[in-house]
Amino acid sequence: MERGTVGSANRGRLKVGVRSHGRSEIFTPVGELDHHTADLLSEPLEAAVEAGRSRLVVDCAQLEFCDSTGLNVLLGARLKAEAIGGGVHLAGMLPVVARVFEITGAEAVFTVHDSLEAALDD
Repeated sequence: MERGTVGSANRGRLKVGVRSHGRSEIFTPVGELDHHTADLLSEPLEAAVEAGRSRLVVDCAQLEFCDSTGLNVLLGARLKAEAIGGGVHLAGMLPVVARVFEITGAEAVFTVHDSLEAALDD
């Protein structure tokens, strides 16, 4: 489901698709996640946790850029999901995005999968 409001709007550089699959809520950010676009991902992540969806899967295969603000959005979602017994799974990160997680050490606090399929099979 491609959402057409904040949380999935296009600010020129980011679109976020949201859909459910079994016990997972899948978020597909497409474009650049930075301080200008971070709320487009943070709002649907927060809404999912508020609705009791605790297994959040972020399909990063089309995420071309992520700065520290985007990283903080994902870290915040992780804390909220863990507080209700879940977690955040990251899937299919492009090398440029994976490097941000590697440099900051954030990859150690997330469950990282090579692909969306692997994240859903877990």
